Amino acid sequence: MKTGDSVKHQRILLALFLIYFVFAILLNSVGTVILQVINNYEVSKSSASILEAFKDLPIAVVSFLVASFLPRLGYKNAMLVGLAIVTAACVAMPLLPGFATAKMLFLGVGVAFALVKVSVYSTLGLIATDRKHHASIMNMLEGFFMVGVLGAYWVFAHFIDSANPKSQSWLQVYWVLGALCALTFVLLATTRFDESGAELPQGRSRWDDFLAMIKLFFKPLVCVFVLTAFLYVLIEQSVGTWLPTFNNEILKLPTAMSVQVASIFAACLAIGRLSAGVVMRKVHWYTVMNGCVIGMAAMVLLALPLTRELAIDANVTWASAPLATFLFPLIGLFMAPIYPGINSVMLSSLPKNQHSSMTGLLVIFSALGGTTGSFITGYVFGNFSGRFAFYLTLVPITLVLITLFFFRRQVERSGEAVAQVA
Repeated sequence: MKTGDSVKHQRILLALFLIYFVFAILLNSVGTVILQVINNYEVSKSSASILEAFKDLPIAVVSFLVASFLPRLGYKNAMLVGLAIVTAACVAMPLLPGFATAKMLFLGVGVAFALVKVSVYSTLGLIATDRKHHASIMNMLEGFFMVGVLGAYWVFAHFIDSANPKSQSWLQVYWVLGALCALTFVLLATTRFDESGAELPQGRSRWDDFLAMIKLFFKPLVCVFVLTAFLYVLIEQSVGTWLPTFNNEILKLPTAMSVQVASIFAACLAIGRLSAGVVMRKVHWYTVMNGCVIGMAAMVLLALPLTRELAIDANVTWASAPLATFLFPLIGLFMAPIYPGINSVMLSSLPKNQHSSMTGLLVIFSALGGTTGSFITGYVFGNFSGRFAFYLTLVPITLVLITLFFFRRQVERSGEAVAQVA
């Protein structure tokens, strides 16, 4: 690769990583916002969980409608539109406080992320030199995403007034986020992109593009892949969205500390994804995936029994918090490699001009998985208990173990030489 191309690609990667960082904060703030709207606006848990749907369903719908012909619009243009939407949504939050505004925020975030994720994943395919390079930058991108999630917990906690649950001081965080979105917009707008590698076949209509995406779904390999992705995101969002509320109600931690402690989960995801590429250079991807799924189940079975009969301690600190406070979030270490791992296996098996359609399908089923997980967990949390709600994650964890087996079989049958993600 020439020096000039290398510098250009590094600037593109910087822009992509910052975009993912911004959206990591916004997307994964839903758990914190749920906790705050319950306190601020006296909204029930089941009603507050609708915020997850406002975020995820637009991701699914917009991805379904536009992913197949995003190459015609241009990946850069799509990302700029997404950043403009979330900048406006962030500014609206402190100016028009209310549950309805929170719904509109996540609606905007969902629409924007559909445009952004398809574009970012497809752009990675344009600049990756080979499968190993693709897997490496995919893990780094997803790891950086989790760094953003980790930062979100601490940024929001800084603005939360634990002494006054009705305080709306937390809304001031959106001025910071709005400025970050605007700066990222400027960086992206001044970065040059070469999208010629994603050009669609000549003479094909938009309807043909859409039909090509639908036909892609019916391939056995793709079916098993999207089902695995759906189940994985269902688990991750079940835990990530409701962990602050779990910390507050089950572990009896103060509100701000409940949010801060949830950052351990995000930190584990970040560490796991940033280091996953190193492990997968030496160990077959399927072996790593199986070990991770078994590790997830072990964390659930080890940590949740420790949450029984905990007493409220108004003076609880990090040093005196229950053991489960620190043990359960370690599930993130085992979750971490699964999502980028299976994504890289799938995308590396396809031509570059199909990456947009494939990512569209991935985004759709990931969004549906996130919404399903949040709804189920929210319903069980409100009608039974948070402990039982988290025990239920063992069901999709078991199903992921099964779908991974069939995913590997389909990869091998497809004749794709994807023996190792590294």
